[in-house]
Amino acid sequence: MSVEDGGDVALSALRLLDRVGDGGQGEVHVVDGLPGVLYKAYRPALRPDGGALAELVRVRRDLEPADRDWLDERAAWPLCRVTDGGRVTGFLMRRAPDSMTWRAPGGGTKLTELAYLLRPAKPAWQAVVQPTPPERYALAVAVVEVVDRLHAMGLVLGDLSQANVLWTVRPAPAVHLLDCDGVRPAGRPPVLAQADTIDWNDPKAPPGAVTVDSDRYKAALAVGRILAQDAYAAPGTVFSPVPGVLDERREAAVRRLFAQAAGPFGSRPALGEWRTALAGRGVIKLMAARPAPRPAVDPSKFDGSRRRGTISLRE
Repeated sequence: MSVEDGGDVALSALRLLDRVGDGGQGEVHVVDGLPGVLYKAYRPALRPDGGALAELVRVRRDLEPADRDWLDERAAWPLCRVTDGGRVTGFLMRRAPDSMTWRAPGGGTKLTELAYLLRPAKPAWQAVVQPTPPERYALAVAVVEVVDRLHAMGLVLGDLSQANVLWTVRPAPAVHLLDCDGVRPAGRPPVLAQADTIDWNDPKAPPGAVTVDSDRYKAALAVGRILAQDAYAAPGTVFSPVPGVLDERREAAVRRLFAQAAGPFGSRPALGEWRTALAGRGVIKLMAARPAPRPAVDPSKFDGSRRRGTISLRE
């Protein structure tokens, strides 16, 4: 069975194996015969928007091969819808990279969620490889880059939080998005009603609003919390980055943008501004050019009668 073409797959054609995830929207299962692919099954009481899910499948399918590879590396994107008797029951997606999992003391495997990056390491999850300050910085950059790229594609994430961003520093710092069925083209309806994670909501967004600006606020939360190793850092509060994570120039730029993100809805820094700040480049504000001053004119040279000479047209 191929799922790369994005065509719908009948639920009856799938043989579900172990359940590897269970959340508010549904369950995630391993699928027999499809290595590296998982099935997210919506709970029966939910009524997903099948058209919105089909649109997300088309987004990936219509990408150029290099862009599709980029998306697959960084997001558990819907590959195709799963249907049962004309009803959408869920979708197939790729399993998260093995490098973004860790083995718990009890022997089970867990996903390396962003939560493990925002708090001091605990003995219970000592198997999670903690980043050095330069790696922590690179992870913040990786979050900014993936959100910026999705915005450039005309997409809005909606729910960005410590639970749906995975990370690793082996072999190199990288992030991976989960719950990508919550993404939607800007201005379009979502697959399911918008979900917000506690302490990750935009306090100044209109109720139910899902916009690029609210994404910008949540991206600011992610950047600030990663750099400060603080699960509750927020724009408008004191920002205290981990020692060594930023040089002096970058820290000044990040502080400025983090404070700006506390502003009114619609005024938050764009992801491109975060990329510039984290790169350590200064922002040059261009001013409108001023016209050159005109030389002073003596009106007496033009007022009143004047004697005019004659011009001979003969040689």
